[in-house]
Amino acid sequence: MRAPTLKRWPALLLLAGAFGLHAPPAAATEAASVYIEEMTSTELRDRIAAGATTVLVPIGGTEQSGPYMELGKHNVRAHALARQIAQKLGNAVVAPVIAYVPEGAIHPPAGHMRFAGTISIPDATFESLLEATARSFKQHGFRDVVFIGDHGGYQKNEEKVATRLNREWALDPSCRAHALLDYYQVTQSGFVADLKSRGFGAAEIGLHAGLADTALSLAVDKSLVRVDALARGPKPGPSDGVRGDPKRATAELGQLGVQRIIDTSVSAIRGYIKERDQRAATTTNRK
Repeated sequence: MRAPTLKRWPALLLLAGAFGLHAPPAAATEAASVYIEEMTSTELRDRIAAGATTVLVPIGGTEQSGPYMELGKHNVRAHALARQIAQKLGNAVVAPVIAYVPEGAIHPPAGHMRFAGTISIPDATFESLLEATARSFKQHGFRDVVFIGDHGGYQKNEEKVATRLNREWALDPSCRAHALLDYYQVTQSGFVADLKSRGFGAAEIGLHAGLADTALSLAVDKSLVRVDALARGPKPGPSDGVRGDPKRATAELGQLGVQRIIDTSVSAIRGYIKERDQRAATTTNRK
């Protein structure tokens, strides 16, 4: 049964009083959402004024991940993990997920574009989208705009955009853009090391839609993976768009990656904020 929403609590409190029942504890009420798209404009304005001056921009992608994983896995993961990172930071909110990203040539199709459902946009279009997004948030009073990319293919694009914006904003200490490369890199290093320490080999862990990728998806949202079909079906391979073996993936294994992503990301973002504060203080002292 679904828990009552916050709007229903007043009526429930009246009923509780009438029957001599105890009121629900504060922890039972819903915490304020960190997702910008779930706020009104004035709610967001007030959050910024109260100190929530870091905005996370989750970047996903719409691409094939073999016969057993949904096309939107990157979008779902980026959305959910950004929320956990923002909650742990305490002073951050989360922008809508960017789901259209570079995936390679369309005609003739290359890479993931050879499989139905993949959507690809040009690098320049993607970078312009990131730039405009960051400029919008700077205009609204955010001090740190953090790009969080769940997919490895556009990490350099994030970095290029952040570098360009920060060069332009060099004399303006009010805002900085950051490419959080550690979010993705830890899934290719620390998480892989965790899996290897548990006896899994590099070929099984894989590079795309293998054990690591599938386990991470299961940990975030089990519905992303066609679990029954994966268990019964044949082992997928490169011809299916898979590099690795997802057969032994579990949510428990994926949780190792989730924890590494959250801890690494929070630490890096706190470092960005500290560095930006130091830059701002230096710039102010020079005036």
